[in-house]
Amino acid sequence: MFKKLFGKKENVEQLLAPMNGKIVKMEDVPDPVFSGKLMGDGIAILPEEGLVVAPIDAEVVQVFHTKHAIGLKTKSGIELLMHIGLETVNLKGEGFEVHVAEGQRVKAGDKLVTFDIEFLKSNAPSIITPIVITNGELVEKVEKTDSTEATINETEIMSIALK
Repeated sequence: MFKKLFGKKENVEQLLAPMNGKIVKMEDVPDPVFSGKLMGDGIAILPEEGLVVAPIDAEVVQVFHTKHAIGLKTKSGIELLMHIGLETVNLKGEGFEVHVAEGQRVKAGDKLVTFDIEFLKSNAPSIITPIVITNGELVEKVEKTDSTEATINETEIMSIALK
């Protein structure tokens, strides 16, 4: 189960699973950019279906034209990148459908992206989906779930304490 070391403080953000699947440590993502945390720390999920929802109330700050990634910013300023699959930028948007626009406010559980999971499995090296905190300089500590399974909009995957 998830350890709530921080309690309910105002400077702590709780992220819920944006998809159903197997939780994978960032260090185990088969891409050195993510496993080396070059873009930031986080967690990854190996999805069971082609649905990505908002893990937290936030503003959509970036929708990649290739539809494979979404950037979110929480009210407290935490910036998240959800990158669906590895090297999926090369698919040039094929297999993805985006349901939000830049500047849109979303609530935890709102549908962000749907994707053809079988198409991705056949055309990308991996469908693993990293969820990365891209502005780690604002973060004091990240507590990650010790669960191995993610249930969409239920499993708390990360608790992020701000400086």
